[in-house]
Amino acid sequence: MYAIIETGGKQLWVVPGETVTVEKLDVEKGATLTFNALWAVSDAPEGQEPVSSRTAKVTATVVKQGRGSKIIVFKKRTKKAYKKTQGHRQWLTSIKIESISLN
Repeated sequence: MYAIIETGGKQLWVVPGETVTVEKLDVEKGATLTFNALWAVSDAPEGQEPVSSRTAKVTATVVKQGRGSKIIVFKKRTKKAYKKTQGHRQWLTSIKIESISLN
């Protein structure tokens, strides 16, 4: 079973038991979240067609809040005396996908 969810302006392909990192969500560690799936498919026994749904719910638990690795932004103008270095660390939330339920 798998689903596609949208969070932070990005779409993610998720499966139950997987831990994914998304942009920061304002929830505490251990909280349970519910996402509406844009599309979901269930596992089917051999010889049968899988069932797909556009009204599935994805349940996830917050594992941790933190920051990503540092990204260096370097700007330079050639033949000019201009150089600028700047760093950035994005706030991130790790979530574990608990279940996907088709409606």
